[in-house]
Amino acid sequence: MIVTINPANGEKLAEYAVMQPSEIGEVLRLTESDFLKWRHVSAFDRRALMKNAAALLQDREKEFARLISLEMGKPFGQSAGEIGKCAWVCDYFADHAEEYLLPEACSLDGARALVTFEPLGVVLGVMPWNFPFWQVIRFAVPAMMAGNGIVVKHAPNVTGCSIAIEQLFRDAGFPGNLYRAVHVDIGDVDRLTGLMIEHPAVRAVSITGSTGAGRAVAARAGRALKRSVLELGGCDPYIVLDDADIRQAVDVCVAGRLLNSGQSCISAKRFIVQSPVREVFIRMIVERMRATVMGDPFREGVEVGPIARADLRELVHSQVMRSVAAGAKLLCGGVIPEGPGTYYPPTVLEEVRKGMPAYEEEIFGPVASIIVVGDDDEAVRIANDSDYGLGSAVFSSSEERALAIARRLETGNCFINAMVKSDPRLPFGGVKQSGYGRELSRYGIREFVNVKSLYLG
Repeated sequence: MIVTINPANGEKLAEYAVMQPSEIGEVLRLTESDFLKWRHVSAFDRRALMKNAAALLQDREKEFARLISLEMGKPFGQSAGEIGKCAWVCDYFADHAEEYLLPEACSLDGARALVTFEPLGVVLGVMPWNFPFWQVIRFAVPAMMAGNGIVVKHAPNVTGCSIAIEQLFRDAGFPGNLYRAVHVDIGDVDRLTGLMIEHPAVRAVSITGSTGAGRAVAARAGRALKRSVLELGGCDPYIVLDDADIRQAVDVCVAGRLLNSGQSCISAKRFIVQSPVREVFIRMIVERMRATVMGDPFREGVEVGPIARADLRELVHSQVMRSVAAGAKLLCGGVIPEGPGTYYPPTVLEEVRKGMPAYEEEIFGPVASIIVVGDDDEAVRIANDSDYGLGSAVFSSSEERALAIARRLETGNCFINAMVKSDPRLPFGGVKQSGYGRELSRYGIREFVNVKSLYLG
């Protein structure tokens, strides 16, 4: 059985039966059967159903948000915002999918050619718990609008959310097996995910998760010669230049670090601050982090909820303590509070250096690592001195200077004077150990299509 636990108080929420390999095989067969019909459904009809899904998300926002906050601890207001963003991405691809998939005409020495974009088949999604609706919706919606079927292996601790998303698409009028969820015990994830990747019905796989999980999925997909998109971990650098508006930079940096209690691959994690503004930046960020309200996700005014699981909190604390033992200076936080729930306080580390977990590892919790540098070149060098390459940000009063730095950063995106976030209008993904491929925008919807050339002599 899968048992879900409320991280705010440690109480059991529900139990769910896990699926056996034979049941998973039947799900894949049924999804493939619905895909073979769905691929021929008109763009107009697909659009209407996806508009239904967007409307249902808006109508059931509080219901779905409550489920998110119960299962993984996100403050309720942020959970509601997540559902609103899911409705947006449904509307966006309902409106733009047909345009993004139009055939492209070419002229070739007097002959004609067309490049067409056709669905692949069933796409397997391996999804995480930290944004239990958004991560799934942003993957599934463009793939479905391109004509594919979807099977999702969600994180066990958000099984209730997984079931709710499956029912959402049914309620919106999609074929009953076009989108399916499978429920796998955490100890059997590697084996059963591998079996699904190798199943002949599955034509591609997308994973959002840790770098280790991404390597495992990519290896299985590679052996099976199946396309994969990997959106993995991050250790995002936020560079604060000496000409930045420090108050504005601190506001964005704190928001970027504390969103979802710091449990996001694109959280602000390493704050690379130039020495002339070091003192004022540190003073202001420590004040803000100390003043943050932590507590029950359903209590009004709470900004930081619990870490999603006890083992994840232990890892965050271990990373902080190992960094302090290696010479980092603890400015605030860093103490596990007494009482129920897996809470971890907003924490700031200064004098972070290479070799420390706070420098090199992804810390999935509300921990800010401050690294002081002398000039722009050193800031770029430190930012790129990472195995990860997902998001980044630069703060400066000079757009020209900020863009010059942004162009040198080895990341999938860079936001100037703003917090890194995903947006359906922009491609999203990383480089290096943060993965490959893109989600969202016209680039994302074309990841899971057969780009077919038609030559007309």
